[in-house]
Amino acid sequence: MNSPVFRPVEFWKHAITTMQDNSFFELMRSVFGKIKTPFNKQQLVNDLEGFLLREDIQNTISCYIDVSDAKVIAAVAALNEPAPGELESFFSGELSYAQLHDTIVNLEERFILYRFRTEGHSSGPGLLALNPVLEQVLSPFAQNHSLLLPAVSEDEISKDGEPPPEIKERPLNDRILAALLSFVSQEELFFKAEREIRKRIIETGKIIFPGMDLETVLGALQTIGLLYADGDRLIPDYKRFFDFAGLSPRQRMEVCAAGIMCYDCAESSFGILPPLVRGKILFLSDFISVFLDSLEPDLLYSENILKRLAAILLRERKTDMPETASAHETINSRLIDALKKTGLIAFVCRIEGHEQFKRPGTDTISNDNTEKYPVIASDSDFSFLIYPEITYSDAIELAAVINVREAGHTVRFEMTRDSAIHAFDRNISAARIIDLLKKLSDNRISETLTWTLTEWEKRYGEVSLGRELVLNLSEDRRYLARTKSLAALIRETPAPGLYLLNEDAENRAIQALRAAGIDIIARRKAGYSNTGDEKAKNSFTLFSDSGHSAHSGPEKMPKIKSAPVQEIPGNATTLIEGFHAILKEMPLGKAERDELAARINRRLILSESQLRDSSIRYEKLEGRLLDYNGKLNIAKQALSMKSPVEIVWQNNMQETRIFGLLSAVEKDANENVLVISPAGTQESLRIPLGRISLLRRIKKSIFEL
Repeated sequence: MNSPVFRPVEFWKHAITTMQDNSFFELMRSVFGKIKTPFNKQQLVNDLEGFLLREDIQNTISCYIDVSDAKVIAAVAALNEPAPGELESFFSGELSYAQLHDTIVNLEERFILYRFRTEGHSSGPGLLALNPVLEQVLSPFAQNHSLLLPAVSEDEISKDGEPPPEIKERPLNDRILAALLSFVSQEELFFKAEREIRKRIIETGKIIFPGMDLETVLGALQTIGLLYADGDRLIPDYKRFFDFAGLSPRQRMEVCAAGIMCYDCAESSFGILPPLVRGKILFLSDFISVFLDSLEPDLLYSENILKRLAAILLRERKTDMPETASAHETINSRLIDALKKTGLIAFVCRIEGHEQFKRPGTDTISNDNTEKYPVIASDSDFSFLIYPEITYSDAIELAAVINVREAGHTVRFEMTRDSAIHAFDRNISAARIIDLLKKLSDNRISETLTWTLTEWEKRYGEVSLGRELVLNLSEDRRYLARTKSLAALIRETPAPGLYLLNEDAENRAIQALRAAGIDIIARRKAGYSNTGDEKAKNSFTLFSDSGHSAHSGPEKMPKIKSAPVQEIPGNATTLIEGFHAILKEMPLGKAERDELAARINRRLILSESQLRDSSIRYEKLEGRLLDYNGKLNIAKQALSMKSPVEIVWQNNMQETRIFGLLSAVEKDANENVLVISPAGTQESLRIPLGRISLLRRIKKSIFEL
């Protein structure tokens, strides 16, 4: 029975029989020599299957597989029948276009890979698949992810290696989340009319959160429902901040990373319906969880390898991707940056110019949830340093009543009159604030702070302005109602000290009270107690229902473990030397001998019969140095067959190597000039043929139409 990596044998046979006739018969002659007529395609394919099932042939095929072959085999399996272009992206930075193309074509000629086309896509390069006839041979290579995801042990890094640079941006963690909650809470006017963050807030944010991309992080917190915009204000949903404690520290950062990936500064976070946003967040946070589990915590990975792992995992879960369409592109373009911003991966060092990252342990991502006090320390009567050991719940409760001042390497909060008033507005009493500070500091707060908080609360109760625009004045403050500016706003006096104001009078009433010398004005909000704001109920949350984590969606993706690269067993040298020895004794002409020698070197010869019964058309693929006519003929062949070429030439006294397609062979004075478009560019180069030291035509796939 075929595994999911291998299609049925009949599917492979169909792909072979539908090849172009010239390619089909060339392939058959490479195995069986001269083909007797009349012939039957289906019978020839059956004979080919029998040949490939022979034990000696399978042993030879296995022995021939080198590291480059094994990487491509593993990638085709991991990416589940990719197009050649997908493999190019996958191996970007490791294999050149020419190297990869050569390897693919070579594996096709060796019966390891084949191509097929899906219904409705009869043209193009086709999709790559592994030959099911060779399943027993190829399965060990298909399952060897260590070749695709090479990693380095920290113990192997030289102590003299390049040290990591100074970290300019502190990654997001529980303390920084609490600091952001406090920062947003203390700002009344957050946005301009165009929904841009005010310049003053950006400048303050740069000081408090050094190096942080504040707009992206705040946008991400809106995307996951912790913050919401209301006119020119940005408002925390305190209930959801507290509900966030239901996740583990790493899960919180996974959800934040998903929010960062979804947030797009160019358009509203809710440009699509919230349920679709929620589905995408759930998918991405689940994806991130499996991605991190696939990394060994004691190994280092380059960014290129991390992107490669993401491509494999994404292909595994392609059918489960949400209909928000851009999940694939989101992961490709934003995953690594989001993981850096949330501390889910950490930069360690550079090896040969490539940055290396590791997955930190949970304790370095955020605190655990054990209660150990003290977790804050006062550096003055009103200022507190926050230790990393503070739990998320304690940090959020603290942030709800005190203002952040620093959130870089050191996290520091300060109790101010404004922060106390905001807490009183949310029905948090001075006694509750004092109890919290005593608990977190292990009873190490000053009497001055205790007395001041109590005094602020007393004054807070003397003058209050309700949301219903009811002005309430204590007996010794009723004189304020007789002031000209405030009296003009009073519509009715239903009881002594109780005044009804016009509906639009709140801001003018505040200005009048300030002008009269009142510096503490109560504007109490009903029903706080961590319940969240009424306007946030139309938003969505990922973590408010008890018993449900952020990963309660579809079943998790399979884990892919990476490890240091394993060596490929087998030694093809002995086999190749043996076939060359046989060839040496055969009475052949030079052209046929050269072609068979080249086929031996390309590992296409699997048995002695393929040499003795050969019926091979000689094909010259490269011309060098002074072989001017040979190079010209190869250029003309490549042009007519639309085959890619590799060119090595002298350019400004330096050897230059390029790959691409020829668009013309032109005569310029007494010299032939090749016009080539290098792979990956739209530009054309003109190269005199005489300056070319190597011109090689890269063979096209035998499955190309």
